[in-house]
Amino acid sequence: MKTKNTKSTAESSSVDAEEIERFSRIADEWWNVNGKFAPLHSMNPVRIEYIRDKIIKHFGAMDSLSLLDIGCGGGLIAEPMARLGAKVTAIDASQKNIAVASLHAEKMGLDIDYRCTTAEELAASGAVFDVVLSLEIVEHVSDIDLFIKSACKLLKTGGIIILSTLNRTVKSYGLAIIGAEYIMRLLPIGTHTWNKFLRPSELCNLLEQNQIEIDELMGMVMNPITWKWRLDSKDLAVNYLVVGKR
Repeated sequence: MKTKNTKSTAESSSVDAEEIERFSRIADEWWNVNGKFAPLHSMNPVRIEYIRDKIIKHFGAMDSLSLLDIGCGGGLIAEPMARLGAKVTAIDASQKNIAVASLHAEKMGLDIDYRCTTAEELAASGAVFDVVLSLEIVEHVSDIDLFIKSACKLLKTGGIIILSTLNRTVKSYGLAIIGAEYIMRLLPIGTHTWNKFLRPSELCNLLEQNQIEIDELMGMVMNPITWKWRLDSKDLAVNYLVVGKR
């Protein structure tokens, strides 16, 4: 398990300092399955299975593939990807998130290259990966065009990129903000800003502008009673995944 800081070589950044500070304040909660990140823990089985299946369908296997997890937080996706055989590099703009993730990976005996840096900085270094993941991140960046451009630049020719985010709909406002933050208190108030959510068409257009071919759109739907998640290609109204190829 490695940890490093990467000095900025990019001229600009998509990082939203307020968002980084917000998540840094609750970084110690990342691995508490009943804590502030409980919704991500409940979502994880569905999204891990989906990501694994898409990667294996594309490459035939996961062993030794270079995989980048952008905005890794405490490592909730980076660790499963490492266990599945990928060579994982995981980045986050919050030093506290990286510290938490690195310590947990060390305890689990996992070799993950954790770095406190941004997509823009890493792209400027010339690094490229077989697989690029950006999960529940795009709704938190300050410059979506720059972020997507950087994420796509990090993808090798022949590679696969998978993003997940929230749709900008009335339903997402009701469920992801009013319901999850204010009524059920599943997330800290202020976690999401509705006008930063992207419609699938908007995200797909940005990817296509960066020479990414859209392969699939898939909805993720949570049962608010059981907290169980399921995939539904016809329901993109709240949470959804986008799979693209170069």
